[in-house]
Amino acid sequence: MVTRPPAGSIPDEPGSYQFKDDSGRVIYVGKAKSLRSRLSNYFQTQTNMHPRTAQMVNTAKTVEWIQVRNDVEALMLEYNLIKRHRPRFNVRLIDDKSYPYLAVTVSDDWPRPRVMRGKKRKGTRYFGPYGHAYAIRETLDHLLRTFPVRTCTDAKFRRHNKLGKPCLLFHIEKCSGPCVGEVAKDDYDGMVRELCQFLEGDTEPVLVKLEAEMRSAAQDLEFEHAARLRDRLGTVRKAVERQQMVAERNEDIDVIGIAEDDLEAAVFVFLVRKGRVLGRRSFVLDKVEDLNSNELTDRVLEGIYDEEPAMGMPKTVLVQNQSSDPGLYEEWLSDLRGSQVAIRVPQRGQKRELLATVVKNAEEEFARHRMKRASDHNSRARALNELQEVLGLSEPPLRIECYDMSHLSGTNYVGSMVVVEDGLAAKREYRRFKIKTVEQNDDYAAMEEVLTRRLKNYLADREKPVAERGKFQYPPQLLVVDGGKGQLSSAVRVLEDLGLFDEIPVCSLAKRLEEVYLPYHSEPIRIPRQSEALYLLQRLRDESHRFAISYHRQLRAKEMTKSVLDDISGLGPVRKKRLLKELGGVTKVKRADLEELQALSWLPEAVALAIYEKIHGAVGQPSRQH
Repeated sequence: MVTRPPAGSIPDEPGSYQFKDDSGRVIYVGKAKSLRSRLSNYFQTQTNMHPRTAQMVNTAKTVEWIQVRNDVEALMLEYNLIKRHRPRFNVRLIDDKSYPYLAVTVSDDWPRPRVMRGKKRKGTRYFGPYGHAYAIRETLDHLLRTFPVRTCTDAKFRRHNKLGKPCLLFHIEKCSGPCVGEVAKDDYDGMVRELCQFLEGDTEPVLVKLEAEMRSAAQDLEFEHAARLRDRLGTVRKAVERQQMVAERNEDIDVIGIAEDDLEAAVFVFLVRKGRVLGRRSFVLDKVEDLNSNELTDRVLEGIYDEEPAMGMPKTVLVQNQSSDPGLYEEWLSDLRGSQVAIRVPQRGQKRELLATVVKNAEEEFARHRMKRASDHNSRARALNELQEVLGLSEPPLRIECYDMSHLSGTNYVGSMVVVEDGLAAKREYRRFKIKTVEQNDDYAAMEEVLTRRLKNYLADREKPVAERGKFQYPPQLLVVDGGKGQLSSAVRVLEDLGLFDEIPVCSLAKRLEEVYLPYHSEPIRIPRQSEALYLLQRLRDESHRFAISYHRQLRAKEMTKSVLDDISGLGPVRKKRLLKELGGVTKVKRADLEELQALSWLPEAVALAIYEKIHGAVGQPSRQH
């Protein structure tokens, strides 16, 4: 249990505080207008505390704090520390979906719209998120006759460019044919700008323009062209109808609905831009902290705006329950947007009805989540408790790490580390290793190298201040290696050499009979085949195997695609690409003489000489390649 700091040592100033366990891991992060007043609440009689708060205080060994100048800095510091350390006693996102976005690659020479998920990329504009990828494809299908931009991959674009023939989409008027020069660059860029404008919700200019062109064509007796414009106008109106109108045309609003119980909360968000619903998202929060409705609103706002939304920051955020400190959170959101943002609880009228709709969506999402998670949560708890019992552990292994090796005849030797926390895969903690000291097929030596590197980093991090610790700062509560007695012996040897054998439990899982081996036990442990514990170990072993193989294949593919132009000093990716483009490919570069390379004004003479010598040998020496 954490010891109360000496009287008078806690400043009466705003800041963030962090509770840490006995291994130095941050388990809770909070903020306060007055650190002294807030921290004193944790050192009262535990019968007056919420059970989760009491559990956190009992688990913690130390408490530290960082003083800042004002409340907004305290909020930002708390947010950054939670994002970095992911403390187990803070509210956390447990349903981390990868939502599909309609993305337009505006940085490309010929931009294209496409469905994208995951991390945002530079040079790309995002619209959404959408609930389903098919909704994006249906929207695009309605828009391509009006904005006939390319949707093909870069490889297909280059192929048709070389052929000099457009694909089918050009012939059915769903592409303007930039690959064969059927559209000028300025006209194409104008179409991309209009498409982005339409996707932002500014639909009226497009409708007015199409209708005017249709009437003009009809007046000029160009009835076939007018009919095509009429059809395009119809498809655009269908796309507009899909963007439900819920507010005034000049309003940018995020509407947040929450459904909760004592343990979790489901959050549903409508993103309204220029009065239309242009995106929606939902997620579930694990209410580890003791929160009232206002404090839950704080955590939801922090979760939603951990980065600026793809559709930009709204002018107004509508919520069910006001933030515990509206001024503070409005100031924070206003800083993100660059202009004033208001947080409002609508009391009547259209916005109240809109909020009720979003809350109903949240309630339905929560009902589906609870049905799905009820059995899953129980099975994970059973798996961890069974592992504790069959392996003789002092506590359920909340963090389990599993290791595997992959290679092909001793080449491209790699190792993988996958992590399970609270029975769920923690993919942000996965790590991969390129074997450096083992040159032949020796899984035992490779396993020793990987574990030594990982655990030495843990020992080094343990001696550093928390802020300076790296990606291996947390020890496993169970270490699993894929294999039998040999792999287990390698792991035991590393743990003993590093003095960690008594601290970190270890076992191995042999695939043939799914037997579990423990150190210094001659016979394996056979866990019942239908048990949740064995199922968890199998999933962990299979995931480590998959992760290792994928890295091995990645390295092998990279090695197979090496070019003679690789590893030439001064010839980076940009120069290499330009060289291949101007000379017409690798074969033409190989055939080029030194004078031809030196004639390229943008290529330094030393680099031209290095290219020639890499292909043909030193100048004056016999040629090695023709």
